[in-house]
Amino acid sequence: VQLQASGGGLVQPGDSLRVSCAASGLTFSTYAMGWFRQAPGKEREFVAVISWVPGSTYYADSVKDRFTISRDNAKNTLYLQMNSLKPEDTAVYYCNAIRSGYDYWGMGTQVTVSS
Repeated sequence: VQLQASGGGLVQPGDSLRVSCAASGLTFSTYAMGWFRQAPGKEREFVAVISWVPGSTYYADSVKDRFTISRDNAKNTLYLQMNSLKPEDTAVYYCNAIRSGYDYWGMGTQVTVSS
């Protein structure tokens, strides 16, 4: 199983950015998918999750109304649209695939929000 996150970069406060996670080696449509992030010196934290049934999502309070998680099961790809970015959103963003008995993590992508 491979989960490859991409799309990170350096942006300014207030900017938008979309990160993606390409999945392979698993039946993508049967997994709930999530985004987590880890800032320097901090523990990894939950950002958002989307169920294997499209349309069911849940967000951390810190990103609610700014971030949108989505998935394209035909492309085996997970997305995170991030708007109104803040310096405190700076972190490595990781995608996660989970279902009963299985839990996979990918390599992260760095997002830096700085003026």
